[in-house]
Order: sequence, then C-alpha cells, then structure tokens
Amino acid sequence: MELTLDRVTKHYGSKIACDRISLTLHPGVYGLLGANGAGKTTLMRMMCGVLVPTFGSITYDGIDVSCEDYRDALGYLPQEFGYYPEFSALDFMLYIATLKGIPKLRAREKARELLELVSLEKEAKKKIKTFSGGMKQRLGVAQSMLNDPKILILDEPTAGLDPKERVRFRNLISRLGADRIVLLSTHIVSDVEHIAGTILVMKDGRLIHQGALEEIIRTIEGRVWECIVPQALVDSLCERYPAINMRQEGKDVFLRLVGDEKPCDSAIAVQAALEDLYLYYFSEVNAK
Repeated sequence: MELTLDRVTKHYGSKIACDRISLTLHPGVYGLLGANGAGKTTLMRMMCGVLVPTFGSITYDGIDVSCEDYRDALGYLPQEFGYYPEFSALDFMLYIATLKGIPKLRAREKARELLELVSLEKEAKKKIKTFSGGMKQRLGVAQSMLNDPKILILDEPTAGLDPKERVRFRNLISRLGADRIVLLSTHIVSDVEHIAGTILVMKDGRLIHQGALEEIIRTIEGRVWECIVPQALVDSLCERYPAINMRQEGKDVFLRLVGDEKPCDSAIAVQAALEDLYLYYFSEVNAK
C-alpha cells in the first residue's frame, strides 16, 4: 500500500500554494504541521481529488487520484464539514452511505459499527444539533470511514475541541492508523506529537522537513534557550526571539526562547521539543 506524490504543485494565478511536493506514504499516522496559509489544506484537497494539481501527479498503488478506484479507497474529513442539524446521527450516516453507493443493509450494519467505534452508539438516534463540537467531529470521522477506506485524510479535526475530547480523538486516530494511511493536518502541536509516527512540516507551500519526531527536533538542536532575566530585559528579548514559555521567578522572569544566537549571557542551551520547532519556523517574530 503506497500513496505517492510526485512534484505536486498548485498555482492560483501568481501565488504558489504548493511547490513541487514529493512524498511517499505507507500505512501509519502522518502529522502535517504548519501555520495557517502554509498550504496544508490545498495539498490535502489535491490528495482527495477535490483540486487538480497545476503540475505533478498523485497515485495510490499506481492508480491516479482522478480515478473512481482511488475515490473508493479514500475517506475525507474536510476542515469545514456540513452537517444536517435535524438529522439523527444514524440517519446522517445512512444518508452519506447512500451518497457513497453502499447497499442499504450493509450501510445500516456499517453505520452502527462505526458509531460504536467513535463512542456515539448511545447517541445514534439523537439529533446532531444537540451534539457538542467533539461529538460532531467524531461523527465526521465515522462518516469518512463508511467505505472502509485505505487512505484517511483529516483536515484540522481537533480544532475547537476541549482537552478531554482531543485526547479521545487522538486515541481513535491512533487506532485507525494501524492498517491504513492516515494523514492528519493540524496546527495544534501536541496532537501531532502524541500520535504521528511521521511528521511533515510545511511552510510557504513547501515541505521543509519530514521524519520521526526525534529526527525533526534534531534540526533545531542548539537553538532552544532558557534563562532567568530581570523584568526590564523581557520585552527586548521577546521582540528578538520567539518565547515558548515565560513565568515569574520572584523579581525576575524565566524565559524559554528559540533563536540561532544565544539571547543573553545567562542563557543555556536545552533539549528541544516539537513546540520549540513550530515557534522557530512559524512565530511572528521570525516572520518579520
């Protein structure tokens, strides 16, 4: 099982949303990390056949993204997913199953199975308008799984969820990645850090890093600093370096900063984390 992107590029007039992205994915969970506007959604929509690349190709075991066989292998949860608030969860699942051409008897069996998988079996007959954000997201994952896809693409699935719902959602995605390709796009660092076997970092339409968590973090070794400084120096340092953490230490302030140069004499280099890497590449300070 192999999903291959070969020099995939997307132009919108003079703007390059995705720039020559080449990538090969096998079963497992992939975390696509990047700031808003990095090109993540455009890339995922091309992988789903919603958008046509300006250049390049996307294939699954040799099948082009435009073919019906590819769509049969695909499950997709877009960032903005439309629900019918008056439908019950079960009716909504059966409606989506009809759109996907799943036979009626099989659809009902599969719908109940998936509602149980996402812990919504007790709410199967409740109207969607009564659901929390987390419940709606879990229903979104359930509908994306109706055709038992081998490729599951989820665009910002945990946005707006409370911590408890996000943990439940991450555990669900981790289980789903055991025997299929799961691509999870997010700007919430902890979601990627906890469940992705491979992390993809995207910036300005380009894939700038890909690899396991340890490999990715290694790229900013020696660029994460901690120091305790007088209050008078805090604003100056934070203008020049992205601040990951800040807390009062008596009359002084503890800072965790990222940057290529040592920020002050008292700073010491410390072990990097994924959140440090995100701030290094995507903070407003570094964008100036």
